Amino acid sequence: MTPEPRSEGSSMSIIAWLVVGGIAGWVANMVLGTPNGLIRTVIFGIVGAVVGGAIGGLLLPGADSATLISGINITSIIVAIIGALIVGGFGAWWSKRGATPV
Repeated sequence: MTPEPRSEGSSMSIIAWLVVGGIAGWVANMVLGTPNGLIRTVIFGIVGAVVGGAIGGLLLPGADSATLISGINITSIIVAIIGALIVGGFGAWWSKRGATPV
């Protein structure tokens, strides 16, 4: 049995997710000033890509998350960076919220 051919741009490979996640996580870490290790930075960027794709799919008419995050390209990287900044900002807010003494 032969595998079905993948359509171009339909889904990202693991390598593409790691590259886009690494770039997005690194840029978001630089903007937010949060030093993280390599693994945490890549995970941060991948979560940002998922969040950015979901939000972009909701806000942009005619776009869905699969077209916004479709490979190693500038659109995917920008969407992932925006998502990582949102995730990082939420995380910073959440940690400050819990750190206030009562």
